[in-house]
This record gives sequence, C-alpha cells and structure tokens, in this order.
Amino acid sequence: MLSNSHTRDVEAVLHPFTNLVKHRESGPVVFERGKGIFVYDDRGKDYIEAMSGLWCTGLGWGEEALVEAATSQMRKLAYEHLFAGRSNEPAIALAEKLKEIAPFPVGKVFFANSGSEANDTQVKLFWYVNHALGRAGRKKIISRMKAYHGVTVAAGSLTGLPAVHKSFGLPLPFVVFAECPHFYRNALPGETEQQFSERLAGDLQTLIEEEGPETIAAMIAEPLQGAGGVILPPKGYFPAIQRVLARYGIRLIDDEVISGFARTGNMFGAETYGMTPATMTVAKALSSAYLPISAVLVSPDLCGVIESESGKIGTFGHGYTYTGHPVAAAVALKTIELYQQRDIVGHVRRMSPHFLKRLKKLEEYPVIADAQGVGLIGGFEIVKDKKTRAQFDHARSVAAVFAKFAEAEGVISRPLLGDRIALCPPLIITESEINELFDRFERGLQQGLDWLKREGLFG
Repeated sequence: MLSNSHTRDVEAVLHPFTNLVKHRESGPVVFERGKGIFVYDDRGKDYIEAMSGLWCTGLGWGEEALVEAATSQMRKLAYEHLFAGRSNEPAIALAEKLKEIAPFPVGKVFFANSGSEANDTQVKLFWYVNHALGRAGRKKIISRMKAYHGVTVAAGSLTGLPAVHKSFGLPLPFVVFAECPHFYRNALPGETEQQFSERLAGDLQTLIEEEGPETIAAMIAEPLQGAGGVILPPKGYFPAIQRVLARYGIRLIDDEVISGFARTGNMFGAETYGMTPATMTVAKALSSAYLPISAVLVSPDLCGVIESESGKIGTFGHGYTYTGHPVAAAVALKTIELYQQRDIVGHVRRMSPHFLKRLKKLEEYPVIADAQGVGLIGGFEIVKDKKTRAQFDHARSVAAVFAKFAEAEGVISRPLLGDRIALCPPLIITESEINELFDRFERGLQQGLDWLKREGLFG
C-alpha cells in the first residue's frame, strides 16, 4: 500500500523519463536527506548515490560551504538579471573563473539554467554567427547516434536517443547524425580502435560531402557519451574527426555537461581526449547540482562576431530570466573553489584505479560485458551471450530489473539504452566507500542473475 506522500506524488507530479502507468502502480522513492555519498528515503533506508543524482552532485550531499555561499548571497542580493547591460559580482567572477580554467581560449561566457538550455543556446549562437558572416545557409548541426545533449526542442533534436524523439515529432531537420563511436558494438571484426576511429572519420567526411559542407554550422560531441551508455571514444577518435572538420571549416562544440569538473581525471574531458573546441557547454557539477546553472564558453573570434552583429541590429536578442542568477553563480564559484582547494582532480586520479578495477571485475559475471570507464565514471552491458554479444529481448528491460535489485541493496545506479548500466559516484568518494558501493552492487547483480535463471532467460 502506498504511503500518503507516495499517493500525493502519483496524483500531482509529472515525472521525467518515467513509465507513468507503472509509476501509478509502484509509486516513487521519496528522499528526505543526504550526507556525503549517501541519500536517505522517507523510511530511513540509506543508499549510496552511485550516480551523483544525475551525474552532477560532485561534492556530495550536505556541503556546508555551498549552503553558506547560497544563504550569504541571498541576504546580500537574492536576484538581479543581466538584461540591458545589468550585472552582478558573482556572475562576473564566475565568468572570469571559467575563462581561467577552460582548456581553450575563451572570449566570453553566457549563462543559462540547464544543459538543455545551454545547448539550445549553442545552436542559436552558431546560427547567429553564420547569419552575421553572410553564411545563412549553414544551419545543420552534426550530432551522433546515442548522444545526449538535452530535451528542449533544439537540444532534444541533437540527442540521438529514440525515447527523446518518439511522439514529440523530433528530431527537427537541422540535425544530421554520425555513427556512435562504440567500439564494442560497432567495430568490424579484427578492427583495432585506431582503425575504427579512422573509419568513422572517413564516414564523417562522406556525411559532410553528402549534406554539403556549405550547409553545416558545427558538430557537437560529448567527450564520452554519458546517457547513451557511458561510451568512451576509441583511441585516436577526436584527433581523427577533428582533422575532417578542419578540412571543411566546421567548428566543434564540446558538451561537458557530464565530463566537466574532474569527472574523467582532468578538469575537463576535452583534456582527457584531445579535443580542441570552439565552444563548450558546462552544467551539472558546475554547482555540484546545489542550484540550477549552466554556461556556454565561447571562443574570442566568435564573441567578436556576436558583438559586432548585436551592434548592427541593435541587440543580442537571446537570454533567460535567470541568466547569471547571483545566488546560483555564487554557489558555482564556491564549488570551483572547493574543487581547486581540495585538489579534486588529484583525488579522482588516486581513486580511479581502484574504481576501475572493481568495475572491470564485474565481467566475471557470465552476463556482464564491456565494463569500461575513466576517472570516476563507468558503465557495462548485460548480454545474453558474451561470445556472440547477443542481447536479451529489450522488452524484458533487463538492465532496469538489475538496477532495481541493486537499489534494494542500497545502491542507486542508472539503467540505459541497450541494457547498459552506468555508475558515476560523487567525486569525494573514498576507497572504502568504493568497496562498499561494489559489494552492495554485486549482491544486486547476483540477484539479477538468479532472476534471469528463474525466468528461463539464461543458463
């Protein structure tokens, strides 16, 4: 029987990425508090939040320095906007800090509230620039299959996942999709990672030629594909595709919403994988998810064009009510300060070998394959046959069932497309907590394996 709060939720809340019919039957898990890497539900049960919420709570729960940053700024200046030349000190300081730590030259920073809004902004900025340069036909954005760039109309079109498109009439026709660089699933027999990367670069060149280089504004890519399954780029991938993009004067948009702020063992995923972008999107761990904020970092040459065009037409007609919100900016600034003061990049590098060792060990289970990760993010696939890589019937939602068993053992993971499961714990996790995470998780995996056998799906 559902509790009062559960019943109220079912009747009042429209949940994202949820089977709403099944939700009416099962009800929500209602969380009440969190501390460190743990969250606690309304029954007092503790969970290791092994997804950092939605890849975002880098500093964990209960970080008093962020609470103080928010309350102090609220008392001083709770809100002002950036329209018509207004500003506030936290927004200015945060823009300066992002310029300082960015892995490429940045002219200016535009603030939004989510990764989706920031990636919508990316599309509009490239359209704005190309109109200004007399290249209005350059409207298309190249994305990739299994990419995740958000769910608003433009960002949802950039996303290469069917659930974001079905029944919404997406994607819009300005997006063209390149192949997903998933070596485990898409490489040819006998192909090395480098050969796979070169083949994908050749396919990208063919795509550009077929679409017409003069119609393409930019390509957008995550350093690693997060919601698509934690798919790491194969060796040489970004250098190979960037050579193709450079040949046609096509700029690269780096979506660091998941990869940014130490997650991969560098401050940004671009540093980990050799990306040289023209613009970058950051969000999620920017404020450790304590308040909604995102940012678009724009190269100096693009900023120059945008400024000039705004002078010509009278305004830069884009922005949000909460762009550069002083409280969100103050919390984000404090978050970056804590990352630097506590050497979170160094901590991730120290914890990563043990995290990845425990992740790889999961392949000892007869249905677990392609366990891969970098820094403190990883994923794996549940397969019916390791030799043939045959998958279970997707209608059985095997990954979701396994994730539920893990949840019962007190670990929150995330089932994804293709029976993949992701793990992305808070950046502050310790070695002993990594052990506890995987010990709990493996108990859930064993229950999942037992379920497969009971259902006659395996063994």
